[in-house]
Amino acid sequence: MRVINDIKRYSLYLLCATRARLKAEVTNSYLNWIWWILEPFCYMLIYTIIFGYIFASGEDKFPVYIFIGSTMWTFFSKTIAASVTMIRAKESVISKVYIPKYILLIVEMLVNGFKLLVSSCLTAIMLVIFKVQITWNILWVIPVLLIFFMVTFCIGTILMHIGIYVNDLSQIIGIVLNMLMYFTGIFFSIESRVKEPLCSILGIGNPVAFLLTSTRKAVMYASTPELPILAVWAVLSVVISAIGIRLIYKNENTYVKIM
Repeated sequence: MRVINDIKRYSLYLLCATRARLKAEVTNSYLNWIWWILEPFCYMLIYTIIFGYIFASGEDKFPVYIFIGSTMWTFFSKTIAASVTMIRAKESVISKVYIPKYILLIVEMLVNGFKLLVSSCLTAIMLVIFKVQITWNILWVIPVLLIFFMVTFCIGTILMHIGIYVNDLSQIIGIVLNMLMYFTGIFFSIESRVKEPLCSILGIGNPVAFLLTSTRKAVMYASTPELPILAVWAVLSVVISAIGIRLIYKNENTYVKIM
């Protein structure tokens, strides 16, 4: 109940802070918000040339395949990387005005989530261009993305807490994210390229890889995600989020002293 009440209380801050961040990113930019489409589109072209043609990935409708993977990974990696140093970066604010520290993480997720939403418009256009068959299974994208956001949030809350005490954590997370990018199936299908038991470890034990694959199944292949595993990650994300929020509530007075 405290979490719900705090989110309601700071809802105006969430909206204003998100809008300010988005506006600041396009200030003095000639292309403004077009960069939010142009940047992932350019990365998609680069990855398509390198992995689709030079390394011959062989995945069907590879530009769509790679675009879905790269946009979801960008949301996750940017949010996680920012969460580690988020409290220290906002020291001048939180040392003067009380705000639940996980609210800062939600702002970061809203900013990156809005960019993901803008990129989804380009995904819809690509589905038409590449004549991808659309069925009712595409609606599974909604619960899959909700769980994807919860997984990102739960990891982010834990890292926010640890990042206050471990100054080198941002460098460690940078290395881990670079390694994890190649183990998440952004450029290839884990199910078809990796043998067991490593396939299950990477495809199911890695929530980002599983949710990314589930999104592709719903959007590109008109199939239903593996619901039992989806439910497991939904429950785990809620439990870990509760642990992370509890840690933040319990130690947020200590954060100011350490900083």
